[in-house]
Amino acid sequence: MFERFTREARQTVVQAQVEAAALHHPRIGTEHLLLGLVGQATPTAAVLARYGLTRATVLESVTALVGDLDAAALTTLGIDLDAVRERVESAFGPGALDDPARRHGATAAGHIPFNPRAKKVLELSLREALALKHRHIADGHIALGLLREGEGLAMKILADRGIDAVALRREITAALAS
Repeated sequence: MFERFTREARQTVVQAQVEAAALHHPRIGTEHLLLGLVGQATPTAAVLARYGLTRATVLESVTALVGDLDAAALTTLGIDLDAVRERVESAFGPGALDDPARRHGATAAGHIPFNPRAKKVLELSLREALALKHRHIADGHIALGLLREGEGLAMKILADRGIDAVALRREITAALAS
């Protein structure tokens, strides 16, 4: 399926992974796909910006809903990661919490998997492209896939901002046609 993706659609997926990693999230969700969409200079991003969806506003919403799962945030909750690591390693041996891929020589910047809802969005982006009789999948099709899936954090962000999903869908479809 990814061979049908345009450069912008591929960049959306790559940027979603970058955003998930930066937020220390273990999976790529719909919110990361939305961040990937708004972080580009494309007609789709321009439509989203007209609805107030910029990287800054979406990132603010994501961190408010999910947060950045880093050590400083856990420390504010009274969780001492060094103490946790020490206890786990005393029970299970040194390096028990290390990423297994890194123990076998892989890089630290490993692959972050998609959660089921984000996978569904990517599948729906193909269906959206086929429904529009397009031979490629553009970033706009991913946006339409988000809207068609209809749930997840991306849709919560839209709902919290009072965005009319039907009107947004219409504008993205028009941008894809031009």
